[in-house]
Amino acid sequence: MEKVREKNEYEGNPVGLSKETATAMAKELDRHLASFIVLYHQYHKHHWLVEGPQFRDLHLFFEEHYTEIHEQYDAIAERLTVMGYCPTCHPANQLKIAYLEHEEEGEFRIREMLEKDMNDEKTIAVELRKSIKKAFEHEDFATKSLLEGILLKTEDRCHHIEHFLGEDGLTIGLLHKPDDIMEDGEADVKPSKGKKTTASKQKAKA
Repeated sequence: MEKVREKNEYEGNPVGLSKETATAMAKELDRHLASFIVLYHQYHKHHWLVEGPQFRDLHLFFEEHYTEIHEQYDAIAERLTVMGYCPTCHPANQLKIAYLEHEEEGEFRIREMLEKDMNDEKTIAVELRKSIKKAFEHEDFATKSLLEGILLKTEDRCHHIEHFLGEDGLTIGLLHKPDDIMEDGEADVKPSKGKKTTASKQKAKA
């Protein structure tokens, strides 16, 4: 096939962005695109492999996340074309510019998978803030607005994963003895069987 243009060839844009701004921000967006695709595949993996008592909740949870991420990286790629650049599309080339690394092949404990997802979401949030600042400096307010919206949802996903990683009451009950979770003094207060018996006898006499 004959190429119409090369990957890094600037086509120009119809929205009045200078070549300098378009080039600088396209580089930022391309890194985000590649990294979001890495996380997209990782969430798919976790969606397929999750097992255990919370299977259904986590199965749907991961599906919601990879669906949202797909929408976000699609918007990023569309913005790249507006700027006059081609998005990086080959998987091997995406991995070269991504700032995330995909989880290794194989199955891991669900807590470890969730921790990996949360750390990757955190990394994305940090990188998005850098790009938002750069977009403001280049007066690319549309890209700034796009990334701010994505950042808000990224932080929300990260926060929700944190909740899944928390210890719930059921877990505490299964892993600890009553004395371990009672407040000071509670364990020492026990009902007096003798008093109940006496009261019953007095009631009977009456």
